[in-house]
Amino acid sequence: MRWALVRVCLAVTTMVVVAFAVPLGLVVREMARDRAFSNAEREAAVVVPALSITTDREELERVVASAGSGDGMAVHIPAGDGRAAVDLGRRRAAAADVAAVRKLGRASTAEVPGGSVLLQPVALGLGTVVVEVYVPESEVTNGVGTAWAVLAGVGIALVLGSVAVADRLGVRMVQPARRLVEGAHELGEGKLGARVPEEGPDELRRAAVAFNSMADQVVQLLANERELAADLSHRLRTPLTVLRLNAASLGDSPAAEQTRTAVAQLEREVDTIIRTAREAKPQTTAPGAGAGCDAAEVVRERMAFWSALAEDEGRKVRTAGVDRPVRIPVVRADLAAALDALLGNVFRHTPEGTAFAVDVHNSEDAVIVLVSDAGPGIADPETAMARGRGSGATGSTGLGLDIVRRLAESTGGDVRIGRSVLGGTEIRIWLQLDGREPVRRGHRGAVRRRRRPATR
Repeated sequence: MRWALVRVCLAVTTMVVVAFAVPLGLVVREMARDRAFSNAEREAAVVVPALSITTDREELERVVASAGSGDGMAVHIPAGDGRAAVDLGRRRAAAADVAAVRKLGRASTAEVPGGSVLLQPVALGLGTVVVEVYVPESEVTNGVGTAWAVLAGVGIALVLGSVAVADRLGVRMVQPARRLVEGAHELGEGKLGARVPEEGPDELRRAAVAFNSMADQVVQLLANERELAADLSHRLRTPLTVLRLNAASLGDSPAAEQTRTAVAQLEREVDTIIRTAREAKPQTTAPGAGAGCDAAEVVRERMAFWSALAEDEGRKVRTAGVDRPVRIPVVRADLAAALDALLGNVFRHTPEGTAFAVDVHNSEDAVIVLVSDAGPGIADPETAMARGRGSGATGSTGLGLDIVRRLAESTGGDVRIGRSVLGGTEIRIWLQLDGREPVRRGHRGAVRRRRRPATR
């Protein structure tokens, strides 16, 4: 916008300067010409009294010599009364031009080498005398070059001044617009404290006021949403209390112990949700240096939890790549929630006895977590990734996969659904280690070769 305004101002000012400077330059040239010929007319008028007093050649030559500058004047006296025609001074005009002026009886100019001549007729008793005054080209253009240079300098100064003014105006308009764009980007990145100074032109100032008002409303809406989540989570405490009391009376069987463990974990999760919603501030930046967790440790912990239930349902379980630490820029609780969502989907949407596996692959710039099963697969992966829609199966909302997707995208990675080597679904979580966009090359070297996604 700034440079566009400067270009427009430059074009307009240049056109205005040209429109005024060119005619003014022509007027200056004409004025110089008129001045030179006016001086010539005054010189011609000096010899007129002498011509009316005497016709002596010597006297007239002295008058011509004293009136003209150098040899710039000549007098042409016609023949008559037995007298031959006389030409005094240096003659430059053609005889035809002199004769035409004498016949017409009015002054005229003619072009000669090196300049022009003024032919002024004077009617006397001895006939019409023509006074010739030479006007050099230097006198016709005297001062024109200087005047044109001054006009060019003024025009250039006007153009430069207008560009400077336009640049300042452009800065005054562009800087608020740029701050508005930066504020919008920051708000889009989750920095809820982003605000824009309410300054600049009236339109941009109103836009800044509207943006700040919108940002305040977003913060308020998020606060209300967190409070609502806390209230809804708090309502779960009553049925959880009943469930815990019932689980305590189940005895000492392994299934009863698993139920009590699950209830205790559910209570802890509900308490965490309530505290996070009401006390914790929303995360607006990526984890700093040193933040994150050991993905291998989290996978081992969650697989130990789900393996007990898998054993009860006759499912084969396999893990790989968790024998050494794998650091990722993700909070431990978030990775555990994502794994629980995916493994919960395996138990919820595949028959009992269906095998599943979790693999962790570590490369220089990314960590890939694969959750695969031997179930029927997902017919429409794109729909399954849509929040609130799910795979279409009973009880599927798509929220679990949305949690996984947001976890991956927070690192600059992504989530893909494909066909696993077990024959069912494979969920690939790509976690970028340096926050850059995912590097697509090398995927085949980092993970197993996959078949095409299920289409049934």
